[in-house]
Amino acid sequence: MKIAMVGIKGIPAHYGGMERHVEELSLRLAARGHQVSVYTRPYYTPKNRKNLRGIRLISLPTIRTKHLDAITHTAFATLHAIRNGAEVIHYHGGGASLVSFLPRLLKPSIKVVATFHSLERLHQKWGFFARIMLKLGEWSSVTFPHETIVVSRPLKKYLKKNYGADAMYIPNGIARDFTKKQPAEIISKKFGLVTDEYILTVARLIPPKGIHYLIEAYHQLKTDKKLVIVGGSSYTDEYVTQVREAAANNPNIVFTGFQNGKTLAELYSNAYVFVIPSEVEGLPLSLLEATGFGKRSLASNIPANLEVLKSGKEILGYTFKNKDVADLRTKLQQIIRQPSTSQKLGRAAQKLVFRKFDWKSITSQTEEVYRPVV
Repeated sequence: MKIAMVGIKGIPAHYGGMERHVEELSLRLAARGHQVSVYTRPYYTPKNRKNLRGIRLISLPTIRTKHLDAITHTAFATLHAIRNGAEVIHYHGGGASLVSFLPRLLKPSIKVVATFHSLERLHQKWGFFARIMLKLGEWSSVTFPHETIVVSRPLKKYLKKNYGADAMYIPNGIARDFTKKQPAEIISKKFGLVTDEYILTVARLIPPKGIHYLIEAYHQLKTDKKLVIVGGSSYTDEYVTQVREAAANNPNIVFTGFQNGKTLAELYSNAYVFVIPSEVEGLPLSLLEATGFGKRSLASNIPANLEVLKSGKEILGYTFKNKDVADLRTKLQQIIRQPSTSQKLGRAAQKLVFRKFDWKSITSQTEEVYRPVV
């Protein structure tokens, strides 16, 4: 099959859960003999990069502003894919689905698929008009595509309740080759980090990720462990300034910017505990990755985080009340004081996520979504 992946910034993934999702899925589809094209933006993937392990990379222009970047690039990519004989166009994100009517209109033989990754319109970086358009994107993602995929069960319930849509649940996956333990080499030289002597969070620095709650809780902790914040701006420079000011020049709070590859693997491998303080998520890839390394985890008690950590009625990790700084601080202090108990939970969660979020199964399920119309 000739498959076009549309709606992301590009691959190899430097940052962004959708980008990592598309990279992992595309690599496996290409390895199975499919002709996979991923449309990239020149500021994210170099224009001269044409291939990634069998995946065709197609760089197209975009209007790089907060509101026009994604939609213009997605429109250009859609028209290019139609013209170049794509059999499947797979849109990623509700916003990207705004133009998913084009292949249905211009070339009905193309199979159109959309993956709904998160409730983008709830992200506080968007103004009123942008939220209206993202709401329209949600509607588009269940109206124009032949099939709609969701990465979490809470998102499936959301689309059913709000649009009457019966979306297909195919989650994010965990790449086992990435989660091999790494010694603290790069991170020791670059950031002065020592194994088990830091608390880690990995996220784009946008308000819904709740980094401000974590910084406030950290200031109240009794610990010598550092707080390491991995991530950067996503058209949210004002918020980045806010969280850096909240850090109050504390030398034990380390901002690394976006990281990937071996450096990111080292950061996960050597953290004492991973914290995800998000107010809203789709299915958090960072929590999957940290758990894949066998890390202790502390997550806000939102449904998407619980979906990763839940085994039957048991939660294989620590949770705190969403947006509650006092509870976050209390749970962090508890984890620091109980290293052996918290580590047992981390190892149990590792086995759970490898079983529940296997990329081989996810790729097979996605292939089946592609096949019927083609």
